[in-house]
Amino acid sequence: MNIDFSEINYLVAPDSRTLQADYQQFLLSLTGLTVIDIKAKNSNEWRVISTLLHGDEPSGLIAIHRWLSVENTLPEPKTNIRIIISSVEAATFQHLFHHRYLPDGVDLNRCFNEQSIKNSVDIHNKDIDGYIHRAKLITRAIKAVKPKAIIDLHNTTGNGPAFAVSTIINPNVLSITSYFCDTLILSDIQVGGLMEVDFPCPVVTIECGGRMDEQSHDVAYNGIKKFAQCDSKCALPQDKSVKILYKPLQLSLKPGCKLSFSKRDEGFNGVTLRDNIEQFNYGGCCEGLLLGWLDDKGLDNLEMLNDQGVNVIENYFKTDENKLLCATSIKIFMASSQSNLVSTGSLFYVVNNVNNY
Repeated sequence: MNIDFSEINYLVAPDSRTLQADYQQFLLSLTGLTVIDIKAKNSNEWRVISTLLHGDEPSGLIAIHRWLSVENTLPEPKTNIRIIISSVEAATFQHLFHHRYLPDGVDLNRCFNEQSIKNSVDIHNKDIDGYIHRAKLITRAIKAVKPKAIIDLHNTTGNGPAFAVSTIINPNVLSITSYFCDTLILSDIQVGGLMEVDFPCPVVTIECGGRMDEQSHDVAYNGIKKFAQCDSKCALPQDKSVKILYKPLQLSLKPGCKLSFSKRDEGFNGVTLRDNIEQFNYGGCCEGLLLGWLDDKGLDNLEMLNDQGVNVIENYFKTDENKLLCATSIKIFMASSQSNLVSTGSLFYVVNNVNNY
């Protein structure tokens, strides 16, 4: 599929004809990267809502369309709102919301740091420069309005409750989180995502829950309404208390390791995770909990690097014969039993330090 990476389409206060009858028709009417501006009556302040960086994560787009059209007239936010809809081509390819990115393409949310993408993606891919250019267009469109806050709406890789992710903690980050969920992950993991760009305002990634879950769409919609209606003349008010999970570690397959899913030990090579692994997302995982099975290489199939680059896998996991077990009480998130959603060898994330604010 050919993409015009230089294209960026702007819509200002779109009318009902432009918004179409439903979100599917609206999405299909778009031709590429699209920016929508909704102006406030008495404010020069801007806030930004990003969605569809991944083409298979529909909750943000569904919620935005609902917010723009539910009252048969455009909403009146307290500040100007700039909406950025990014991976339209991936979202509309073959089946709606079926592809994270195009089959021959690159994950756009790994392209906001050129060094990160060169470390994680085949640099000979013919479209890599185009995706980096699109990421730059998105960055410029955000910086052009000097926003006071940015939210980036996603769906979780597997089924599970909504949570937020940020690289910093401050009162506005906690407040934004509280509009959508009650859990914030403070992360310093660098993957080249939008959240890592140096914007002079809070940037909060919202993982709204599973992409097929109606509740995820409601989480996004209700959060957008609260985000848009906060008064611009004071600090954002916090809606509810927020749990903070500190600095997750990523459990990853070592290069060349095979991944399988099963109800029982089938003797597969590499790593086999339980096929119901998603049920442990955000639930506490106690010491000794069975997560899967390993071949004769054991924990050498896996790595979990701390911020010094040291593999600390044995601090969190252990083996009993060929069983993969928790070595201590932990929380896991972003676990998925769909191998096509397990990207670049990352199995899930682990934290064991929680505070309430």
